[in-house]
Amino acid sequence: MQLKRVGIFRNQLFKFSEPFITQQAQALTHFEPVYIGRKLLGRAPEGARYLSLDRSQGTVARGHQTVNALTRYPGAYVRLLREGAVDIIHAHFGVDAVYALPLARRLGVPLVTTFHGFDATTNRKGLLTSGSPAWYHYLLFRKQLARDGDVFLCVSDYIRDRVLALGFPEERTFVHYTGIDSALIPPRSPVGGAKKIVHVARLVEKKGTRYLILAFKELLREMPDCELEIIGEGPLERELKDLVDSLTLNGKVNFLGSLPHETVLTRLTGASVLALPSVQAATGDMEGLGMVLLEAAAMGIPLVGTHHGGIPEVIVHGETGFLVEEKSVTNLKKYLLELVADDDTNVRMGLNAKVMVQDRFEMKCQSKVLERIYESVLKGAC
Repeated sequence: MQLKRVGIFRNQLFKFSEPFITQQAQALTHFEPVYIGRKLLGRAPEGARYLSLDRSQGTVARGHQTVNALTRYPGAYVRLLREGAVDIIHAHFGVDAVYALPLARRLGVPLVTTFHGFDATTNRKGLLTSGSPAWYHYLLFRKQLARDGDVFLCVSDYIRDRVLALGFPEERTFVHYTGIDSALIPPRSPVGGAKKIVHVARLVEKKGTRYLILAFKELLREMPDCELEIIGEGPLERELKDLVDSLTLNGKVNFLGSLPHETVLTRLTGASVLALPSVQAATGDMEGLGMVLLEAAAMGIPLVGTHHGGIPEVIVHGETGFLVEEKSVTNLKKYLLELVADDDTNVRMGLNAKVMVQDRFEMKCQSKVLERIYESVLKGAC
């Protein structure tokens, strides 16, 4: 039996920092994913079908991309899809969904949208001052998306609340966890060796990296053999490195830059704790859930994060890790120290975290739910 096709839509395809999109799509069993986007930023999964506007060369590709970016006109996509129609489109991020909407209507197929975080939390001023045509269009056409989109999925209860506050219809807006495939997660290294706190994040205000560095400075007074590893890059990198210099933490805080997802997982296996002390950015941007929390938890690594966004849906205080208030350097240091200093607590909470992921966030189960949503949309039930 020939599988139905779902168009996985993202303006920028296969971004280094977004493996969760392809992992979710590749886990589908009753739908064949066809990736659709304006520009390729990484490698497609082996054997995957993808259609990109930069498939043409030179000025032709740039022309198609520019027209689409500025007008949302879907003509170039329609021509590409003559090679293989899709039955439904699933856009990731609301910003991308306002571009997928004209295409879905032109093709006469339903549109499912997943909101991941910034697309539900960034305020009007943040969108207007972004300098991004896509973000301007999102602000202009968000009401149209709410009216004409078929189903809206949110990666956490918190994000659903924010999406509803933006005016999206309650009866068509649901929580759906992206999930992770535990079978792809390598095992954690034995506890009891070197003490290492790992922070995996784009280096932007929202991730709270500054407060983690300050807390780590205090932690070293009581546990000088600990180290902090920061994986990621971003606009605050220079500022954060200067902070490390000023605190004389060189050699204790290591910036590893942006790494392939497989390498990130390998680095995580040696972590004593995964820290994600996110804060609300000046633009309003907040954490949707934090996929790295799920990956670390699946390894059996305890977590420390903030009472922020969707993080409390993964971190159960005192069971899978610890929660602190945003920007609370003192409490952040307190709970990080407890987990790196007490191996029994570390192992117990890590095992709790692993069980929690298996029970609530396993990708195979979540993908089955997603395919039922697709089927319901195609039958007009949603």
